[in-house]
Amino acid sequence: MLETGFKLLSSSNLPTLASQSSRITEFTMASRNTVLMRLVASAYSVAQKAGMIVRRVIAEGDLGIVEKTCATDLQTKADRLVQMSICSSLARKFPKLTIIGEEDLPSEEVDQELIEDGQWEEILKQPCPSQYSAIKEEDLVVWVDPLDGTKEYTEGLLDNVTVLIGIAYEGKAIAGIINQPYYNYEAGPDAVLGRTIWGVLGLGAFGFQLKEVPAGKHIITTTRSHSNKLVTDCVTAMNPDVVLRVGGAGNKIIQLIEGKASAYVFASPGCKKWDTCAPEVILHAVGGKLTDIHGNVLQYHKDVKHLNSAGVLATLRNYDYYASRVPESVKNALVP
Repeated sequence: MLETGFKLLSSSNLPTLASQSSRITEFTMASRNTVLMRLVASAYSVAQKAGMIVRRVIAEGDLGIVEKTCATDLQTKADRLVQMSICSSLARKFPKLTIIGEEDLPSEEVDQELIEDGQWEEILKQPCPSQYSAIKEEDLVVWVDPLDGTKEYTEGLLDNVTVLIGIAYEGKAIAGIINQPYYNYEAGPDAVLGRTIWGVLGLGAFGFQLKEVPAGKHIITTTRSHSNKLVTDCVTAMNPDVVLRVGGAGNKIIQLIEGKASAYVFASPGCKKWDTCAPEVILHAVGGKLTDIHGNVLQYHKDVKHLNSAGVLATLRNYDYYASRVPESVKNALVP
C-alpha cells in the first residue's frame, strides 16, 4: 500500500486541530502583547537591515575608517550608520528603553532610509516565557555592537563580522540577536548572503544548526588582533589540540554552537558588554555557559561598567574542564 504522508480529516481529528489552532492564536496574541517579544521581533528586522547596510558600505568602496584609541581599535562608516539605524529604529518604537551602543556618536537627525519599522512575524508566533511576560519597556536595557569584528571587516575577513543586539533585564542577558551579514559569502557570486540568529532564555535559540565538537577534542577559539601574554598563557594551559585565532565575540560564540570550537578563551580586559550580551543569550539558550575568567556571571545593568575587565570564558559543553585549567597567575592578573 502506498503511503502518501497525508491524513484524511475525520470528525475525531477536528477538535484536536481546532484546539491546536486556538493555542497558536493565543500564543501569537500573547506575544504581540508582551514588550519583550515585540522588541525581539523588531530587533530581528532591524538587525537584517543592519546587515544590508554593512554590505552596502563595502560595495560602495569607501569604508571611512577612523582610529579610535589605537591601530587595532577602528571605526568605519558601517559602524556609524548601523548604530544610528539600530538605536533610532528601536527608540522610535520603544521610547522608554535604555539603549547603549558601542560608538560615541554626536546627536544628529537620522536619515529616514536608516529607519526600520518592521517586525519579524515568526517571532510573534512564539510564546513569551512566562517569567518575562509582564516586563515593562523601561525595565529593559539594550546593548548594541553595530559591527563586531571591525578590524577584520577592514581587512576583508568578512565571515568574522557580526551585528549584535543584546537585551537585558535586571542585569541578566535574556534575549539576543546576531546578524551575520556575510554568511555564505564563500559560496560564489550568486549566493544569498546573510543570516540572523536569535534567542530568548526559556524559549530557545533559532536560525542555525546546533553541533558539538567531537568528544575528547579541545579546540580553542581566541582573539586574532588583541593577544598578549595572559591570553597566550591561558590558552596554552587548556592543552588545546587546535587554536583558532579569529575576530569578533559574536563570531566566536557561533563557532561554539556550530561545533567548530569547544571553548572561547579571552584572558584580557578588552571585551565590552555590547560584545557579549547577545552572544551570551544564544549560548545559554542551548545549554552553554559564558562567564569571566574567574567564573563570575556578567552583569548588564544600565549603570554597570562597560568593560569585561576579567575577560571571557565560554563553552557549549564541559565548562568545568576549561575553568579548572585557568592558571592562578592569570586570575590574579585580571580583577573583576
